[in-house]
Amino acid sequence: MSVNLPGLIRHKQRSGNWTWYARVKGQKSRKIALGVDPDHPEFMERYTRARNGKRPEIPREEDKAIPQSLSWLIAKFEKSMQERVRAGAMHPGTLKQRSAFYDRLRAPYGDKHMEMPRSKIIEIRDSMIATPGAADNMVKALRALYAWSVENGFVRSNPASGIGKINRGTGATPWSIDDLRAFKDHHSKGSMAHLALTLFMFTACRISDVVILGRQHEIERGGITYLDWQPAKKGSARVTVPILPPLADAIAAQKVVGSTYLLNGHGKPFASAAAFGNWFRDRVREAGLDGRSPHGIRKAAGELMALQGATQYHIMAVHGHTQAKTSEGYTRGVNRQRLAAEAMQKMASMEW
Repeated sequence: MSVNLPGLIRHKQRSGNWTWYARVKGQKSRKIALGVDPDHPEFMERYTRARNGKRPEIPREEDKAIPQSLSWLIAKFEKSMQERVRAGAMHPGTLKQRSAFYDRLRAPYGDKHMEMPRSKIIEIRDSMIATPGAADNMVKALRALYAWSVENGFVRSNPASGIGKINRGTGATPWSIDDLRAFKDHHSKGSMAHLALTLFMFTACRISDVVILGRQHEIERGGITYLDWQPAKKGSARVTVPILPPLADAIAAQKVVGSTYLLNGHGKPFASAAAFGNWFRDRVREAGLDGRSPHGIRKAAGELMALQGATQYHIMAVHGHTQAKTSEGYTRGVNRQRLAAEAMQKMASMEW
């Protein structure tokens, strides 16, 4: 659509798309983004408002949605989550993950009544069986939506409560000794990849923490240097672990020093855990490994600690767990293995 209006200008973004602006009358240096293209039905109204120095009245998601619809309810919950993120009561990643699942629901179910029947949630879960982890996370996101809705009086009950998981796997595959050796053989000491592996092994931290750890987290106690940090995952206990010689050597071997231990190819901290995750997956493939993730290193660290005699309470302190059952998975099989070996040893002197 060709337009020629006073004060109307457009700017080409890096993506190739155009953004339209209108200069405010009498203020040549001030311009207001219209947010829509000329063929949009609200274009002229927004242009007129902008020329008069008023920003476009962009309706909120909850105002655009049908009252008491699923989209309406989701918009209210997202607004609440945004407020919690700003207050530091929720991790931004939680909001991002849940919103991604809600976006998948808006088109097919957004205009339906907000009280989704339990059978429909099960149907949605089962339709995603090809990706069982995502299917279970969809149910988890809906369970959170309705738990908040019940608490705030929008619905009477939580239809997602009690719906079981379809992903019965044990999660990330723990790295074996051979996996760790293969990675170290390919990425020698001094490389950023080697430091990343060493950080994971000797702190057992999550990917959300490894990208922020740096010298500002080092503390001295009794002549020993520790790493001390509060994990990003909500509900985690604070972690304080000594910097053992292998980790100290890996840190000292780095030629580029920044505000975090791990730096990207430009010598800057990684923009996010996701950006680091993409980078680390490439380093894993370079080492000839497949299906290995940072969380698998965390699991390997837990199992190796258990093999060295650590109890689940030792592992709790390192992993930041606040419930013993969370760390019990690392010790259960190892303890049975140790007990079996001790029992058989008692039979070694038996006359047969």
